[in-house]
Amino acid sequence: MASVPLSVDCTADSAGGLTFDIADWPAEVTPRDAALLLRRRGSDPADEVRLPLATDGAGRPRAVLPAADELPEGRWDAYLAQGEESPTRLAPGLNDLRALVDRQPAPGTSPLGVRIPYPTKYGNLSVRSWSRAPHAEAGEIVVDQAGMTVRGRLHRVADAAGWLSGALVEARCRDAAALVRTVPVEAGDGPEFRFTLDYAELAAAWEAGEDAWDLWLSPGPDGSGDPVRIARILDDVPDKKEIFTYPTRTLAAPHEAVKAGPYYTADNDLSVRVSAAG
Repeated sequence: MASVPLSVDCTADSAGGLTFDIADWPAEVTPRDAALLLRRRGSDPADEVRLPLATDGAGRPRAVLPAADELPEGRWDAYLAQGEESPTRLAPGLNDLRALVDRQPAPGTSPLGVRIPYPTKYGNLSVRSWSRAPHAEAGEIVVDQAGMTVRGRLHRVADAAGWLSGALVEARCRDAAALVRTVPVEAGDGPEFRFTLDYAELAAAWEAGEDAWDLWLSPGPDGSGDPVRIARILDDVPDKKEIFTYPTRTLAAPHEAVKAGPYYTADNDLSVRVSAAG
C-alpha cells in the first residue's frame, strides 16, 4: 500500500451509525482480508473494534459501524489493518454529518450511542464516542448578572415526566466531594426540563485557585437510578470547549472578587468555573 495515509469519507446516520468509505484505494489492490480498525486511545490492553471492508456500488472499500453495535465512550483512532502488516493510520476525507445536527433520538431505554468522526491535530482520523442511559442533553444557556438558566431534554428513560418530577440539579465541586449545591428543576409532562443556578453559593465556597463545579441531574422521588451528567453531545461538534463559550460574571466572595461562568469540559459535559476576578 502507499506510504501516504489513505483518506476516509465518513457518513453519519440519525440513529448513530457510521459508514467509512476509503476514497483513494489503489485500483490494483483488492481489499480482501482488510479491515478498518478502531482502537480506543489510552486503553491497555488495547480495546479494538474491527470492521471488515466490503465494496460499495462504485467499487470503493467500505466499512460500516451499525448504530446497534456497542462502542464505549472515548476517542477511537482509525487504522487500516491488512493481512500480517502492522495497522496504519487513516486520514480524514469528507464528512457528511448532516444527520447529527439537532439530532432527536428515537424513544427507548437502551444506551444512547453518539459517534462523531473528526481530524486530530496530527491530521489523522479518529472517532469520538459516547454511550449514555439516561442522558441529559443541555440546550439553550442564558447567562444573566446573577447566574445562568439552562434548558435541557432527558433521553433514554421510560417515563421522563415521572423521572423529572421533583428532580434536582446538583453542582458538585470537583476538588471537594463534600461540597454540593442543589437547585430545583422545572419540568412539565414531557422530557424537557429547566433550571436556574445562582453563582453566589459557588462563589461563597471559593478560597483560591480555580473551582470547577460539575452539573448533574438527579431524579425525583418517582424516578429511579443514579444522577446523570448534564452534557451536550447531540450534534456534529466533537469538542465544544473552545467552540461554545459563554460570558463570565463578577461576584463578591469572602476573600476577593471572583468570576464565574459555564463551560463544556473535554468530554462535552457542562460545568461552572469559579476563579479570581483579577
